Amino acid sequence: MSFVDQKVSPGRIWSIVAVAVLHALLGYAIVTGLAYKFVKNVQEDLKTFDVQEQPPPEEEPPPPEEQPQVQPPPVVAPPPLVRMPTPAPPMVTVPNPPPAPPPITPTAPPAPPPAPPAPPRTVEPARARANLQGLISTDDYPASAIRNEEQGTVRVRLTIDTNGRVSDCSVTSGSGSSALDNATCSLLRRRARFTPARDSNGNPTTDTVNAPPIRWQLTE
Repeated sequence: MSFVDQKVSPGRIWSIVAVAVLHALLGYAIVTGLAYKFVKNVQEDLKTFDVQEQPPPEEEPPPPEEQPQVQPPPVVAPPPLVRMPTPAPPMVTVPNPPPAPPPITPTAPPAPPPAPPAPPRTVEPARARANLQGLISTDDYPASAIRNEEQGTVRVRLTIDTNGRVSDCSVTSGSGSSALDNATCSLLRRRARFTPARDSNGNPTTDTVNAPPIRWQLTE
């Protein structure tokens, strides 16, 4: 006979539920009591102490790098010392300096020649032997001046030599006509005669004379 086929009554189900609840409560009580005792025992045996942090371990310095081994240079013996003979210093011959030339004494320039003596002072001037204006007449009128109807007054300075003759003639005031000016000097050179001037020693000397004005005028 199978259990499936059997019908379970409601009362039986409630009995089973009550038994299960009872077992659950009993198990809870047992577990809770045991756990309390265990925790209590553990707390009694537990000892408190301070935990100090350990300092971190010091870092070890890295190992030194391996230096390559350098082979020392081979020992070379120095070359033998050769002693060279020291040459004697050359002899320098200094020639004797030539004797100093004798000092040149400047020669004084020759004295200038003495100045010529001053001419003796003229004491007596030259004098005309005739009236200079009367030495020229209308017949001496230059033909070119007549054609051009030129006229005017000429003033001249005469240089008289030691013989009393006119050696030079210069126009000091012209007439405005070169023909009249040139004719005046030409005629006085030929015709004028003078008593020569005398110096303080009584000797004849040169002199200058301002001639009176010579008037050139055309007649009708």
